[in-house]
Amino acid sequence: MSTFFPAHSPFVMHGGQDKDFADVREAAALAAAGQRLDRSAAEILYYKADLHTLAQLAHAMRLRLHPDPVVTYVGDRNINYSNVCVCACRFCAFFRAPDHEDCYVISRDEMSRKVEETLALGGTQILLQGGHHPDLPLEWYEDLLRWLRQTWPQLHIHAFSPPEIFFWAEKFDISVAEVLRRLKEAGLHSLPGGGAEILHTGIRAQVSPNKCTAEQWLDVMEEAHKLGLRTTATMMFGHEEKASHRLDHLFAVREVQDRTHGFTAFIPWTFQPAHTRIEVPPLPAPAYLRLLAVSRLVLDNVPNIQSSWVTMGPQVAQLALFYGANDFGSLMIEENVVAAAGVSYHMSRADIHKVIHAAGFTPIQRTMDYRAVDPQPDVKL
Repeated sequence: MSTFFPAHSPFVMHGGQDKDFADVREAAALAAAGQRLDRSAAEILYYKADLHTLAQLAHAMRLRLHPDPVVTYVGDRNINYSNVCVCACRFCAFFRAPDHEDCYVISRDEMSRKVEETLALGGTQILLQGGHHPDLPLEWYEDLLRWLRQTWPQLHIHAFSPPEIFFWAEKFDISVAEVLRRLKEAGLHSLPGGGAEILHTGIRAQVSPNKCTAEQWLDVMEEAHKLGLRTTATMMFGHEEKASHRLDHLFAVREVQDRTHGFTAFIPWTFQPAHTRIEVPPLPAPAYLRLLAVSRLVLDNVPNIQSSWVTMGPQVAQLALFYGANDFGSLMIEENVVAAAGVSYHMSRADIHKVIHAAGFTPIQRTMDYRAVDPQPDVKL
């Protein structure tokens, strides 16, 4: 059985270990029957199963959940309202310290231009994220949301990751629930799953020691779901974690989802090391596809899995549609954080449609909560 990993990888079987794959066959049979995988079965499949077997199992599960031959995507724009951050995460090439000459906070004029362009291009939402700014009061964010909601009532505001929410709760000495309540009342519609990296507190202490813990990230999401805010969940992998930590992450997301059913999608992507303070080679496409497939199999209660053309490029993202993904992510009219790490893929709406059609599916633009929309853009992308 081919594993597509180098000799030092934990996925390679050595010596007599590769003589008997009865455990793989048993775990694969569970997945093929649509039964929930426990940790042991997930480890067996992730560490030992052939990549093509994982693809077959994950694609079959995707078709059980989404039998229609469609692939969805959202029309949105990532707007980084500020690059000022006191976290100084080792994996981030985008942030600037508060006293850096390149730091900024977006103006209303610039925000207005970006929103108007997004809507003209057929977009339906904006994603707002920034760093942990030490000086902006919570009222600044509330005023921004109210202005956006009042000026463009048709716009879906998908904003502020769990680390930002937790940072404000600590900074302003109020509860996470109160921060979320105030932001929702001001106009927040949903939360992105950013800042998850790997949901293992020990690993987070290594790569982002000034950011919230794994438990705190999950608590923010659970509080958001209680308030009726839908969210996504993400994973950035391939830095200093082990394979077991990635499974920790998946099972932590699944546990919260069992209680809340608030996650609309899961989005894994590989760490991009250029211009960061973590020196590792980027993971190859097979490692990404393997994790994506296992994600689809473990997260039986998360309805959608997104492929990541922004980090992997259109060809691998297209292949991901046969490894468990049913969604092509975002039109991504603007993206700055991954680009700061030296990775810059661009796809127009026509490009996305072409790639999805070539894979044998029909592309459908959607909202954050997966309702179909007709964008009717003023400008054809």
